[in-house]
Amino acid sequence: PSVRPRVTAPDALADEAVGRAAVARVTRRLLPFLFVLYLFNYLDRTNVAMAALQMNRDLRFSATAYGVGAGVFFVGYALFEVPSNLILARVGARRWIARIMLSWGLVATAMMFVRTPWQFYVLRFLLGVGEAGFFPGIVYYLGQWFPAPERARALARFTIAIPLSGAVGGPLGAALLGLDGRLGLAGWQWLFLVEGVPSALLGVVVLRYLTDRPEEARWLPPAERAWLVDRLAHEATLGPAPHGLPPLRAMREPRVWWLAVPYFLVVVVGYTYSFWGPTLVREAFGVGPTGVGRALAGVAVLTALVMLAVGASADRRGGHALHVAAASGVGAGALAVSALSRAPAVQVAGLAVAYLAFTGAFPAFFALPGLLLRGAAAAVGIAFVNAVGNLGGVVGPPAVGALRDSAGGMRAAYALLCACAATAAVAMWTLGRRMAAEGGAEHRAQRP
Repeated sequence: PSVRPRVTAPDALADEAVGRAAVARVTRRLLPFLFVLYLFNYLDRTNVAMAALQMNRDLRFSATAYGVGAGVFFVGYALFEVPSNLILARVGARRWIARIMLSWGLVATAMMFVRTPWQFYVLRFLLGVGEAGFFPGIVYYLGQWFPAPERARALARFTIAIPLSGAVGGPLGAALLGLDGRLGLAGWQWLFLVEGVPSALLGVVVLRYLTDRPEEARWLPPAERAWLVDRLAHEATLGPAPHGLPPLRAMREPRVWWLAVPYFLVVVVGYTYSFWGPTLVREAFGVGPTGVGRALAGVAVLTALVMLAVGASADRRGGHALHVAAASGVGAGALAVSALSRAPAVQVAGLAVAYLAFTGAFPAFFALPGLLLRGAAAAVGIAFVNAVGNLGGVVGPPAVGALRDSAGGMRAAYALLCACAATAAVAMWTLGRRMAAEGGAEHRAQRP
C-alpha cells in the first residue's frame, strides 16, 4: 500500500544520515536505468547524422533536403511536448514513458525504409511526435524524487547520456555502416534497425521497473521513504511562484520565457553540431566513418566530464543561471573563432568547444524550472521550455544546410551561431542577476 506520512515541520527533517541514505538509494535505483533510456533516445534522434554519410549519397539527398529532414523532427516534437507532459502528470511516468519509448522505437526502426525526401520528412516528423515529452517528463519525474540541493547533480548523471550517445553512437554507427550490403541492406539501414528495436523493447521494461512516486517505493526502507516524502512536501511550499498555479498558466510566466528563448538559441548551435558534426569532421580531416566516430567519441567523453562538474558546482554554489551564462559566453567566443578562421579544422574545433560548453551547462539549466514552479505547473513549464528550445532544431540544421549550399562554405553559418550564443549569454546573465538580487529561488529551496 502507498505510504503517505504526515508532513512535519522543517526541524523534523534534520536526520541527515537518513536523508543521505535515501538520496543514495534513489540514485542507484533510478539514474542508471534512466541514463540507458536517454542514451537510446538520443541515439535514435541523432543517428541520422551518421547515416547521412551513406544515405545522402545512396538516396541523392541534397544538403538542404537533409537539413529539412533533420529539422522537421522538432516540429512534431515541439507541438506535442506540453500535451505529453500533462498526460504524464496525470497518469504517471511509468505508463507514459513506456508508451513514448514504444512509439519512438517503432518509428526509428521504420527509418530504414526511407527512399524519397518526403518519406524522410514524414518519418522524422513522426519520430518527433513519438519522442515528445520524454526528456521534460524525466526532468519532472526526477523533481519528484530528488530534493532541490541534489537536483542538478541528478540531472547531470542523467543527461550525460547526451554526449555519451556520441561516444557510443559514433563507433557503433561506423561499425553498422560497415555492414553495407549484408543481407541486401545498406549500412545506414542496419544502423536504423539495430538502434531502433532496443528502444521499443525497453518500453516494456519501463512498465515493470519504474515507480511513479516516492510514496509507492517499497524498495525504500520506511524511514528513508518518510524522510523523502516529507522533504519534498516541505520544498513544495517554497519558491517564488505560488503553489497551486494552474498548469497552463506556466506558459505565461515571464521567467519561463526567460528560460525558453535562450534555450532556443543554444539548441540552434547544439543540433548544428549533432547533425552536421560527422560531415564537417570528415571534410576537415579527410577521415572515414571510423575516424569520424573516434573524434566524436573524444568530444563526448570530455562533455560528460564537464556536465558532471558543472552540475556539482551549481548545487554547491547556487547561481544556476549564471553557470549557464558563463557556458554560453565560452561558446560564443569559440564560435567567433570559427567564423573568423578559414581553416576547416579550426572551424570544427570551435564548434566542438561550443557544443561542449552548452551541453555541459544542461544540468544547471534544467534545474531552474523546478526551482521556479511547482506541481503540474512545473510539468508544463519544463515541457514548454523544452518545446520552444527544441524549435532551434527546426531552425539550425536547415539554416546551416541552406547557408552551406548558397555560400559554398560554413563561415556565414558560424557567424549566425555566434550571434545566437552571445544573445543567450546576455539573457541568462540578466536572469541570474535578477534572481540573485531577489535572494534567489534556489537559495530558498536549500536545506532547511
